[in-house]
Amino acid sequence: MATFQLDIVTPEKTIYSGDVEQVQAPGADGGFGVLARHQPMLAALAIGQVVFTQADGTNHKLAVSGGFANVSGDGMTVLAETAEMAQEIDIERARVARDRARSRLSDRGQVDMDRAQAALSRATWRLRTCGAE
Repeated sequence: MATFQLDIVTPEKTIYSGDVEQVQAPGADGGFGVLARHQPMLAALAIGQVVFTQADGTNHKLAVSGGFANVSGDGMTVLAETAEMAQEIDIERARVARDRARSRLSDRGQVDMDRAQAALSRATWRLRTCGAE
């Protein structure tokens, strides 16, 4: 299968840079997949999971909390607000964040519901990405 360059970067660091066969990403308007020679596009990313397959067939998962994906003739660049490879996710920290968000959502007092829902979504996707939920 043909490969293309994938770069996944956050404001803090480069998470991944290398050749891949395919990428699946959580677009703001729905999930999408990219193969080599894909039409150029720019897409907003939702909170969710990016899955990519390296040239040797190895699959990798990472949790992202939004950002953008740019597909061009040179490859694909994911500019994520935050991104964590599955094996780097602190499961206990993600569970604490999920439980805290659930508690804030059930309180309904002085809570910013959109912010609490986003926190719950981020924590849930982190747990799903590392296989803990």
